[in-house]
Amino acid sequence: MNAFIFPGQGSQKVGMGVELAEASSAAREVFEEVDEALSQKLSDIMRDGPEDQLTLTENAQPAIMANAIATLRVLEKDFGVSLPDTAGCVAGHSLGEYTALCAIGAFTLSDTARLLKLRGQAMQAAVPVGEGAMAALLGADIEKASALVAAAADGEVCDIANDNDPTQVVISGHAGSIERAIGVAKEHGIKRGIKLPVSAPFHCSLMQPAADRMAEALTQTPPQGFTVPLYANVTAAKVSDPATEQALLVEQVTGRVRWRESVLAMRADGTQQFTEFGGKVLGPMVGRIDKEAQVASLITMSDIEEFAKGL
Repeated sequence: MNAFIFPGQGSQKVGMGVELAEASSAAREVFEEVDEALSQKLSDIMRDGPEDQLTLTENAQPAIMANAIATLRVLEKDFGVSLPDTAGCVAGHSLGEYTALCAIGAFTLSDTARLLKLRGQAMQAAVPVGEGAMAALLGADIEKASALVAAAADGEVCDIANDNDPTQVVISGHAGSIERAIGVAKEHGIKRGIKLPVSAPFHCSLMQPAADRMAEALTQTPPQGFTVPLYANVTAAKVSDPATEQALLVEQVTGRVRWRESVLAMRADGTQQFTEFGGKVLGPMVGRIDKEAQVASLITMSDIEEFAKGL
């Protein structure tokens, strides 16, 4: 069984999607529809930058989604590969969960773009710039990271944001608690903590105002039926019911991205191959979680062609 997986923030770069748009009308149509939905030339920022504009959370989130969906549409329309016939399930990392839902028909492309634009704005507005921070803990498993956040909190918020793989955990919270965690990481048997260049502390309890805004938005635009099941970030479990997923998307804003556990759950349910669309971030994580898993990353036309030939 194959799982189609979709990357999260940090996988954006200037020039993303350019080659696909030049080679395929299927990709161009995705970028045009997203521009129209947002009343913004996001495709220009994706193509030409500047980088600081693309990195803004409210631009990065819909841009990463658009690039991944364009990659999927090229596979579907130019190579005749259907997702329900090829993938037994889908999953995405943080914003990638919305991309995954778009891929399986739960949201239209335009609605996905608008929801992610709002999500980016809401997450940015939830905490004044400078008050929050995030750090990646390298050489940390979940046990070591849990002990570290408990020691570093000191009355402030310090949460585990992403359990990415057995060697990398990301923490999030008040800037002071994150600085303290980085300072004492070695004492907890963690190789090092690196502060991440993000503008807000995602996936921690400080994001509650953003979760409230997403709850409202998802009431207006709830997910529809899925073509295949999705593994949700906050439960690391299979979901097929749109109403259940709607609640989980709200929880996801403040909740932990349980990526490592999600991959293990997909493996336990019979997934042998993981195919990442529009990035090469999740594939390497999957390889570190389970060395036996087969991994493919589709970014270029030749990647897509190669993958389609192998089916």
